[in-house]
Amino acid sequence: MQTAHRSIVVLTGAGISAESGLATFRDKDGLWEGHRVEDVACPEAFARDPARVQRFYNLRRAGLQTVEPNAAHLALARLQRDYPGEVTLLTQNVDDLHERAGSQGVIHMHGELLKVFCGRCGWKRGWQGDLTGSDPCPSCERTHTLRPDIVWFGEIPYRMDEIEDVLMRAEVFAAIGTSGHVYPAAGFVSLARFHGAATIEINAQGTQVSGQFDRHLVGPATVEVARWVEECLG
Repeated sequence: MQTAHRSIVVLTGAGISAESGLATFRDKDGLWEGHRVEDVACPEAFARDPARVQRFYNLRRAGLQTVEPNAAHLALARLQRDYPGEVTLLTQNVDDLHERAGSQGVIHMHGELLKVFCGRCGWKRGWQGDLTGSDPCPSCERTHTLRPDIVWFGEIPYRMDEIEDVLMRAEVFAAIGTSGHVYPAAGFVSLARFHGAATIEINAQGTQVSGQFDRHLVGPATVEVARWVEECLG
């Protein structure tokens, strides 16, 4: 029987949610709904045209309600539930598909689409519907201060100290559906590997950081993640 590892850390990216039907920023020409990332995913864009940014995320929030977790999300929830060691799930994704599949304690390093916060007082809570500049903050009562709880380009990802700690303790690090373009997430494999973790990349194709992984499973996440989880639990 395979010896259980004490700690598995899994990083997921847009590729896992794309198989549920969610559009991604990084398609072939870097556009989504006709917008450049720089026009909708940075603080400068929000300051310049807040209505455009709010519309963009309102559409994404509505689109999230139309999709469901896929076999890869369900397999990772099963891994967390049934694996005898510790399984920590990090995600670059802002959707809630991991939670809906049953995963617990997911670390959303880039924020969550179904949350908003106030840029003035820091109030934060869940938010299901559209968000506009006229919506007042329930805490400070100011308008034009609420924004999606999304880490935009130029901002610091959430919970980085906690992420670095789990990566340094990991015995296995798996990256699933990530592009290898965006830092600091693209550097997680080198940190985990430096501290002795076995590393595996599960992706539909190679990435810029593929050479840093010990092992590769190439194919759809819905197939390859389920196969890898069976292996871990076997």
